[in-house]
Amino acid sequence: MPGSGKSTIGVLLAKELRRNFVDTDLLIQEGTGRGLQDILDEDGIPAFLAEEARIVKTFQPHGEIVATGGSVVYSEEAMEHLSSRGVCVYLECSLAALETRLSNLDSRGVVRGPGQSVADLLAEREPLYRKWAQVTVPNDHDRHGETVRDLVEALKPLVG
Repeated sequence: MPGSGKSTIGVLLAKELRRNFVDTDLLIQEGTGRGLQDILDEDGIPAFLAEEARIVKTFQPHGEIVATGGSVVYSEEAMEHLSSRGVCVYLECSLAALETRLSNLDSRGVVRGPGQSVADLLAEREPLYRKWAQVTVPNDHDRHGETVRDLVEALKPLVG
């Protein structure tokens, strides 16, 4: 979910585990030479989702910590690709926390329909996040170290 802390926590987790960090939103921007919001504004949601899925499906992670855009869960193929190559984590946030963090929703490059609120997005996406998550860790707070510690503990039995 946008605002859940994927990029922030991902970087910190990568440092903790001594792994590289990859943000698929940056891969999209590098691959297209455009910002996420520009793609959405100029090409529309279906084109953005297709490009996101294409880039994620061609990405071959090898032990990196990967933060994806929150909309990648709309692509069954992209999620199958990611889950076959690693552990999918859901950073769970309450609606209140997300609304506080997402003051820039209109310029952030968030895939959403006209008038779709943060509450609408959460209701639509949360079942998809839960479907793919092998690990769920709460991240309603801004105690990043605590979230990273929780993730390290939750991941130990899955990645050794």
